[in-house]
Amino acid sequence: MALKVETFSNAKGKSGFFKALGHPLTVPRATDLYAKLHASGKVAIYDPQGLAEGLNEFYPLNNLNVCGVYVQAVEDFGKTVLGKAVEPVTTLPHTTARAVLVVAFDAERLMDHIRHLLPAGTGLFSLDALRLPDAMLTNPGRYLDPLNFATNFGFLRDTRGSHTRITTCDYWSGLGAKTVPRVWCCLFDQAGTVLAQWEETIPAAGASLILDSKEIRQRFDLDDFIASLFVHVLGVVRHDVVKYALDVYGDDDSVLSCTHDANAWPSDLYAGLPAPHENETVIMWIQNSHPVAIPAHSVGINLMGSDDLRLVPVEIGPFSCYPLNVADFFPGARWPQQFEVQAGRYFVRPRYEVHVRGGRSRIAHVNVERNDLKADPYLPALAQYLGKSYILPAPILPIAQWHSVMQPNPMSTAQHDLPVAALFYDASGIEVGRYSFGCLPRNTSVAVEIDAVLAGQAASLPSGSGHIELIYDFSHGGSADGWLHGLFRYTQRASGHIAETSFGAHIYNTVLTYRDEPQSYASAPPGLSTRLFLRLGDAPLDTFCHLIYPASTTWHAHSDTHLSLFDGLGDEIAEASLHVPLSGSIHWRYSEVFDASARQRAGKGAYIIIRDVTCRLFGYHGLVNGDHAFCMDHMFGF
Repeated sequence: MALKVETFSNAKGKSGFFKALGHPLTVPRATDLYAKLHASGKVAIYDPQGLAEGLNEFYPLNNLNVCGVYVQAVEDFGKTVLGKAVEPVTTLPHTTARAVLVVAFDAERLMDHIRHLLPAGTGLFSLDALRLPDAMLTNPGRYLDPLNFATNFGFLRDTRGSHTRITTCDYWSGLGAKTVPRVWCCLFDQAGTVLAQWEETIPAAGASLILDSKEIRQRFDLDDFIASLFVHVLGVVRHDVVKYALDVYGDDDSVLSCTHDANAWPSDLYAGLPAPHENETVIMWIQNSHPVAIPAHSVGINLMGSDDLRLVPVEIGPFSCYPLNVADFFPGARWPQQFEVQAGRYFVRPRYEVHVRGGRSRIAHVNVERNDLKADPYLPALAQYLGKSYILPAPILPIAQWHSVMQPNPMSTAQHDLPVAALFYDASGIEVGRYSFGCLPRNTSVAVEIDAVLAGQAASLPSGSGHIELIYDFSHGGSADGWLHGLFRYTQRASGHIAETSFGAHIYNTVLTYRDEPQSYASAPPGLSTRLFLRLGDAPLDTFCHLIYPASTTWHAHSDTHLSLFDGLGDEIAEASLHVPLSGSIHWRYSEVFDASARQRAGKGAYIIIRDVTCRLFGYHGLVNGDHAFCMDHMFGF
C-alpha cells in the first residue's frame, strides 16, 4: 500500500508538504511536539487543509489520544479522517480535548480564527513547531514554498576498491541568487543512522560543488560505508531541483561508472530495471527517503507486463538502504527481460548496479513510471503538423570502439503496447537506416544490436558515429501516450567494459507546441535553447560528450553551440564553438577541444557549460580511460 501523502502530481506540481515532514531536522522537532500533545491528554485535530492523513503517515497521530477531527469546508462534512467522522470546526466549544493541533504551517491566521472557540485552558498548537530555522529558508514567509526545500538524495559509498563522487555547480547565482547558496548535508549509513551532519561552503558564485566519499570518510574519520546523502541547498532562486552527476570510481579499471541524480519526489512506480545476463548480478538500491520505516511486504518488483508481484519480505528502516538482488526474487529472469518497481512513494528514483562475473560493474538508474496517463488519440495524426513529433535520441558511439544496443521500455501504466521504430543517422545528419520494432506487447522485451541492423541493411556511418531516434510508428497499429522511453547499452570493444543509460522522448525544435512540449526548463514551451552541464574527470581520465541535434520539424541547418570552460571557482577560462548539423550529432573530447594550457589553467573541479540559443540539443557525457574502461549517462540542464 502506498503512502497516503502526495509527493508529485503532474496536474498539481510538486508538494512541499512531504519534504517539510521528511527533512531530517524535522524529526526531533516532531518528537518534542508530540510529547507536549501527549502530556496534554485528549487532543483534537483541526484539519483545514486536508493534511492530517499525510501527517499521520510520517508521525502517527494514532499514538495520541485523539478525541475528534474538525474541518472548515462544508463540502468536507461526511468524510472520515483518521478513522473518525469529521465535525464542523464551529463545534469546537463542545470539545473535551485539552489541546488542539492545527495541521498546517504558517498557521497563525488559522489559529486566530478559532481561539475564541476553545474552552478555557485548552492548548493550541500547529505544525509551525516543526519549522526549520529561518536561516535555512529561502522564503520564510511561505514555509511550503518549494524553494525552501531544494533537496535531493545521493547514493554515497566508500569501501575497499570503490568510491563515489557527486558533482554539480552553483547554477542558482546565474539565475539571480543574491548570495552564494550554502549546502546542508546529512549522511545516513546503510541502517539509517546518522554518520555526519555538516554545512558545505560553495566558495564563489558559479563554483563547482564536489562531494567525494574518500574526502568525507577522511574528514569524519569513518569506516567503510554504504550510505544515503541528504542534500539541502539553501538560498536558491527560481530552480528548486538539485541536479548532479554521480560517479563511481575504483582503485583499478574494473570500477568506473556514472549515473544521474535521484529525482527528489518519490513515485508510486518505476520501470526499466533490466534482468541480468547469465554472468551478471543486478542489485537495485532502495533508499528509504522518509523518517518512517517501509513495512515488510510493501514494495517489490514484477516482470514488465506480469501480475506476479514479489515483495520485499523485511522492513526497511527510516533513511536506510536496502540492496534488492533481482535474482532473489526472480532467479530465472534474464536480459532482455525487464522489471517494474512497485515503490509506493517510499523512495526516490533508485539506482541499480550490474556486477559482471570477473570484477567489472556499472551503475545506472530506472525511471518514473507514470500512472496518470491515458492513450492519446491525437498522437497518430500529429505527423501532419509536428513531423516526427516525439523523439528519443541516443548516441551511436564511434563504431570502431563501441558496440551499441537499444531497448524500448514501457514507462506508463497506459502503455499496453509500444508502436516504435528507430531511425539511424550519421553524425552528418543523413538518415542511413530504419528499424521497425512493430507494435510490441507490454510483456515483450526485446534488445536490438545496432551494428547488426546496420550490417543487415548494408548501411554504414560515413562519419564513424551518429545517433538513433526512437519514434512512434503506428503502421502496425497500437496506441501511445507521449511517455516513450528506452534503455541504451554500450560495450567498449577493447576492454569489454559496459555502460548504459535510459531516458524519455520529447518534441524537439519546432515552434509549434503540443501540451507541454517542446519542453522548457525556464519558461512555458516551446523550449528552443540549450544549457547543459558537463562535469570533467581528473587525469588520466578524459571526458567525452556526444551532442545530438534532433528536430521534429525542419529547423536551422546547423546549431550555433558555445562551450564555456570554467575552473572550480566559477571563473571562465576559455571558449570554443561547435556547429552540429540538423538531425546530426558530434562526438568530442575535452582534450581535443581545449588545449593543454586551458586545461591546466582550469585545473581540478573544472566544468563546461554548453549553451545554444538557436536550438535544443540533447547530450550524453562520459569519462574514458584509454582502451581500459569508460562510463556514460545522459546530461542535465538548468
